[in-house]
Amino acid sequence: MRSLCCLSVFLSFYVSSHILPGDIYMRSRELHFESDVPRVVILVRQVGKTDLAVIDVVQGLFPDRQIDFVASLNETDIALVKQVKAGVDTQDLRKLAAAIEETINSELYIKTVIGIGSVVDSLKDLAGSYKEAQIAIEVGKVFDTEKTIINFENLGIGRLIYQLPITMCEMFLSEVFKKNSIDSLDQETLITIQKFFENSLNVSETSRKLFVHRNTLVYRLEKIKKLTGLDLREFDHAIIFKVAMMVKRYLLSREDAY
Repeated sequence: MRSLCCLSVFLSFYVSSHILPGDIYMRSRELHFESDVPRVVILVRQVGKTDLAVIDVVQGLFPDRQIDFVASLNETDIALVKQVKAGVDTQDLRKLAAAIEETINSELYIKTVIGIGSVVDSLKDLAGSYKEAQIAIEVGKVFDTEKTIINFENLGIGRLIYQLPITMCEMFLSEVFKKNSIDSLDQETLITIQKFFENSLNVSETSRKLFVHRNTLVYRLEKIKKLTGLDLREFDHAIIFKVAMMVKRYLLSREDAY
């Protein structure tokens, strides 16, 4: 049991990139620990109120410490190194994360956000899975604020934007909005655009969801076209505008961070 506890601590340091890959292999051989099996890092982050008992709850869900390891990384983050079956489905990982979230919330009334890294086949890649779980949480905080479980493999274009330099993002916005800044759009217009995207650029369906006449929506779209030079009824223009809104949201999140 002591050996397993030592390895759990060792893994927690490794996923945080404090230990070299060669060291983890040497240590795993000393402890007779299988090194090359499919595993994934699931990062549980407490939001708002925190409780030290969260790690006990997670450990209680995964009691077999010969295959699964749970480690507290700081006052908010807990890493679960979970052994999985080869070819495990991302939906199964999401169900697993949902069970963790529900148990923590029902037992301790603690809210969490959970990031899921990629499944890796070797101990040396665990640090990468951990970093992906971290990125999943950070990207989700910007682009999927309503989600509490985020899988790195399902981040889509948000992951790309998150990795872009600030200067490139600013350059992109200035090129897209040559006529007027995106800041020139009022709240009503932004809500209209959001609903238009949510309803797959369908004018009739969007006007119904907004409880406005079809002609009113067409007038608003024409107004957006005059302000920005982009006609959201055209697919290519809609894609550019959608990406631009995500880039703007990313820049605002960076401003809030400083």
